[in-house]
Amino acid sequence: MIDFLKQKLGAFKIAILGFGREGQSSYSLIRQAFPEKRLLIADLHEEVQLHPLLKDDSLIEFYTGDNYLDVVNHCDKIMKSPGVRINHLSPGVEHSKILSQTSLFLEKYGKQVIGITGTKGKSTTSSLIHHIIGLSGRDSCLVGNIGSPAFHFTDRIKKDTLVVFELSSHQLEYTAASPHTAVLLNLFQEHLDAYPSYQAYQLAKLNIANYQDEDDFLIYHSSDNLIQGHFSAPRNSARLFPFSLSMQQRPGIFIRENSIFFSDGRNERAVWKLEQKRYLKGEHNLKNIMAAIGACVLNDISDETIREGILTFKGLEHRLEYVGEHRLIHFYNDSIATIPEATIEAIKSLPNVDTVILGGFDRGIDYSQLADFLAASQVRNLVLLGAAGKRIGECLQSTGTHPQKLFYINRFDFLKEIVFRETRPGYACLLSPAAASYDEFANFEERGKRFRELVKS
Repeated sequence: MIDFLKQKLGAFKIAILGFGREGQSSYSLIRQAFPEKRLLIADLHEEVQLHPLLKDDSLIEFYTGDNYLDVVNHCDKIMKSPGVRINHLSPGVEHSKILSQTSLFLEKYGKQVIGITGTKGKSTTSSLIHHIIGLSGRDSCLVGNIGSPAFHFTDRIKKDTLVVFELSSHQLEYTAASPHTAVLLNLFQEHLDAYPSYQAYQLAKLNIANYQDEDDFLIYHSSDNLIQGHFSAPRNSARLFPFSLSMQQRPGIFIRENSIFFSDGRNERAVWKLEQKRYLKGEHNLKNIMAAIGACVLNDISDETIREGILTFKGLEHRLEYVGEHRLIHFYNDSIATIPEATIEAIKSLPNVDTVILGGFDRGIDYSQLADFLAASQVRNLVLLGAAGKRIGECLQSTGTHPQKLFYINRFDFLKEIVFRETRPGYACLLSPAAASYDEFANFEERGKRFRELVKS
């Protein structure tokens, strides 16, 4: 990778825009490639100048504080971190000037990469694929949006290493390369505060497939109308493998005779029987499993190993995570659910949901579908948080038919008394907010951890 960076970036003055986890890994690798090159570091936070990684580097020029984006006028190439939103950049910045760690990594290692994106399910699907590959004995690493920058792994990637890469829209928006195996799970309204339009968000996601060729594979959810609309006409020359719970497409991954089948267009076989035990509950997770089966089969993982992987994979924190039974109430942490579709799937996946905790930061998402679903559900109590919770409640009241009790609160910690008082013994309380967390919390993980603490205390 060092030689690759020398070839790609040697002639340019480089700025690293955003010095979080990914920005730090970009700096480390670029500095290895160019020990004598002057680098520009730009970050909103002025304390970045005191970062231990930079303290002995005299070849750094800093742009910090409110004017940190001025760096774009003083460099040839910008290594933009995902945390720097596209709508924060000057509209006059040329697209060709912006680089990303993701794009460089895919350009170098793309033929070894299984890339996974989607609004929801990408962490679970990525982790399941990595789990299955690990059971096969093949060398693999899990990188990307799930928490580990890809550049951290460049020194351990060999020719036969499979790289499982979870890709967010922010990582994909400035890519000029695609993975060998691309997985597109779904497209829902999300991150609308970070893009000029919902269409712009979708187009960023679609970059996962825009640079594939005839040797590559694209696995996508063909029952998602938005995705199907984008692929109704050929976008590239990759081999297409749609998956669906309701349609049987060949080649593809589909359900028949109570089993998940894989077809390469000529031959097909049952890989997983639906009655087999699995920790990943719900219809949405069944779709994730189908996508993982496709990715693993196409990368020569045996059916036996795939079955063992599905059987033993226990899921991730904050994703329909069972917190435990307390005072005869069953508690589930689904803090990752930041959109209505995820909350609907969570409620459908669990038996006897009596109380649901909803709301948080309001990003202007349409809650009408969620309101209609809740009004017709057996849920008895809704604890509604913050601005998003208020709007969900208003939307539900506009249906004129909701039987639920509505409890409005403005602090997350206030939910505890309500939940233990109102939830019936033997029933479930579900945190599945359908909203972002950053009115009170830094991220959904912090919110989920606080929920566990409140329940267990």
